[in-house]
Parts: sequence; structure tokens; C-alpha cells
Amino acid sequence: MRILVLGGTSFIGRAISQTLIDRGHTVAICHRGRTEPPELRQAQHIHTDRTHLGAVRDQLAAFSPNGIVDTYALTRRDAEIAVANLPLDVPAVVLSSQDVYEAFDGFLTSQHVASLPLREDAAIRTRRYLYRDTPPTGVPADYEKIDVEAVWSARGACILRLPMVYGAGDLQCREGFVLRRLVAGRHEIPVGAGNLLWSRMHVDDVAAATAAAAEDATMQGTVMNIAEPTTPSIGQWMLQIASAMNIEIELVDVPEDVLPPDLMLTKGHRQHILADARLAESRLLLHRSNTEARVSQSVTWHLQHQTWAPWTDDDAATDDRALRRALV
Repeated sequence: MRILVLGGTSFIGRAISQTLIDRGHTVAICHRGRTEPPELRQAQHIHTDRTHLGAVRDQLAAFSPNGIVDTYALTRRDAEIAVANLPLDVPAVVLSSQDVYEAFDGFLTSQHVASLPLREDAAIRTRRYLYRDTPPTGVPADYEKIDVEAVWSARGACILRLPMVYGAGDLQCREGFVLRRLVAGRHEIPVGAGNLLWSRMHVDDVAAATAAAAEDATMQGTVMNIAEPTTPSIGQWMLQIASAMNIEIELVDVPEDVLPPDLMLTKGHRQHILADARLAESRLLLHRSNTEARVSQSVTWHLQHQTWAPWTDDDAATDDRALRRALV
């Protein structure tokens, strides 16, 4: 196939582009040109910002794709620009997020609002534009995957709702709240209940699922969750991360009001974000990876690239204050 990838040179998009190439497809990547991964030299590169996609419309048409993957539509406008400038008759796969579910708002507001696991027909958030007031770095104020889904679904695209994604290339370093302590020699970590269940998936498995959806035109018009088949709690995940470094750690229960800011995920949560991914497993014939092996691969990459926030004396003092309040 000839597959056009929008935004395919960093983290998830990069893994998808590489997977498509490895599977024998001819790939063109339309991106801003800020990163040029050497392993993606085989792909054709079309440089433009998404807002100027119309300026390279002739190049996109000349590539003549018979498949499209949009990895980085964050807003309604992002999706509208893509739909307006790409061939309407070409099957498309679009990456969305499980933050579209009402359960995600319940997680943010500490309310139990949804039963688990979350199937594709679970209630969608009524509160919109969650980051409008204080958008995180790199997230536009009008970020809203519900809008992205609406625009692309009207065109008949396949929508993949992603969980928390980790692995090589993750500059957010999802495991960083543990790694930064272990590298600093800290083996006692203050935690809350550590009960949160938040579906996760290694980036290579996300890429494999996306490629499988792009290869099958019968996926058009479907909405599917993708996630690992089992989801350890946050506390169990912390132990897996430490095990990947062959380090034994002790998770010390402390009052939630003394938890360090980067350990707030370990507090007791009333609403979990646990997705049912059986539809994608059956329709895309996904291979079940060993989650502990995937965690180990991810930890190895982060140790090589040191992507976590540096550990400071202030961090140590904050942890020590919390540990002194250990619950008996």
C-alpha cells in the first residue's frame, strides 16, 4: 500500500511510520520538518505545518495514497484542515484518546461516574475543552478529541481510542516518577492507595494496531479502543518498573495530603480509566505482548536517554517529609 502519515516523526507517529515501512508499505510522512529520524529515510517527506496543508496539496495528490493515518489531530480545526485537503475516497485511520469518555472527567474530578470496563459505547464527556484554562506544554487550549472524532467520523474514518502510551520516544517519560527516585538511590517511595487502573499500551503495540487497521479497508467507520489486555494498578506498575532495574523497593503508605506532586497518581481514585479492547483484539487480530517485558524494554530506553525530570535536594526533602508521616 501507499500510506500517507500525518505527523509521523515523533513518539507514536514515528513508531507507526517505522512499522508501516517494516511491513513493506510505501510511506509518505507529512510533518513540520523539526525532526528527521534517520531510520525513516526510506519514507518520502513532505514538509509543512498542518495549517498550511493546502499549500502541499499537489504533492499529497502526486503521492497518490490508498491509505491515510492521522496521528496528530488535536483540535477540530486540525481535523477539518486534513479532511479538506486529502482525497475523500481514501480510507483513513485516526488516533483519538480514551479521554473522550465521561470516566476521564470523573477521574479528574474524583467522582465515580462510569462502570468498567469502558466499551466503545460508554458515555462520552459532556464537559469539553478540559485544558482551555491551563493547557499543558504543547497542548492547544482548544484540544478536544471528541471534536476530532466527529469530523473524521463524518468522513467514514476508522477511529482508534488510545490509552496511556509508553515506550521508546516518550519524552513525557511515563515511568519517570519511579525512575528518577531509583536512579537517585531512593528505595522507599511514599504512596497513597495506589489503586488506580488506567489502561496502558506500549508504543510498538499501538503502531502494530494502527498498521493493521490501515491495511484493512473494512475497518472504515469503526471506533475501537486499543489497550493491553491486563492492566496492573499504579502500585503494581511501580513494582514492575523497579523490577526492570533489578531493584527492590518499598511502597510506603502515607496520608494523601503529604504526597509529592509527581506521586499524585498513587492516591486513592474513585474513577478508573479501564478500557475494554476486545473489539480491536478480535477484528485486528492483535498479538498479546508480555506486559512485563514491554515495561522492561521501555525502562531500558529511558535509562539510555535519561528523559526524566532531574532529582533535586528539594525532591528528597519532600519525599522524606512524606515518609516520616508513614501510616501504620
